[in-house]
Amino acid sequence: MKISADILRGYTDVILLRRLAEADSYGYRLNKQIAEISEGNLELKEATLYTAFRRLEDAGLIQAYWGDEATGARRRYYTLTPAGQQRLLEEAANWKETCRILEKLIIG
Repeated sequence: MKISADILRGYTDVILLRRLAEADSYGYRLNKQIAEISEGNLELKEATLYTAFRRLEDAGLIQAYWGDEATGARRRYYTLTPAGQQRLLEEAANWKETCRILEKLIIG
């Protein structure tokens, strides 16, 4: 089951924050992890991914830096800031409450 773009739209940022809470990473790797974890049901478009990175960086929730790969292309890595960690905790709590409410409304 592919996840609806309408459902995903509000959660792209928190998905990225959650992945960055595990380890610093770059766009391609993050998108690959998201696809793997979702068993292929979720893959972000490149434009969506990099727009989210800019939004999160502008909000002070992540910071970018250039990697120092000895071989291959130089990659732009992203790391979670303390403000990003706090936002992730808040969004996780909001998600739990949202799920609780929707379960009551949809399942009964």
